[in-house]
Amino acid sequence: MTDAPDGAFVDIKVIPRAGKTTLAGTRDGALLVRLAAAPVDGAANTELVAFLSQLLDIPKRHIVVIAGEKSRSKRVKVMGVSAAAIRERLNLAADGR
Repeated sequence: MTDAPDGAFVDIKVIPRAGKTTLAGTRDGALLVRLAAAPVDGAANTELVAFLSQLLDIPKRHIVVIAGEKSRSKRVKVMGVSAAAIRERLNLAADGR
């Protein structure tokens, strides 16, 4: 996770068709997210954006997949929030708050 001029970049590894959408920790320095959606017609990317929006309490329009649209390794830009704030929100989510 790194700061950008107007937000932050988050590296994410996804596991599609996981049965349930959930945060699964980290892998190789990237956030690991299990997605229920299949990687067909952008469904997994749409679900990833919706999941991050809910998890981070940020509008979906502020979250954009900027790299890896057809890959399991993705780079997402979250606008209007610093990397430190994202880390804090992820830690709170992991603690179940």
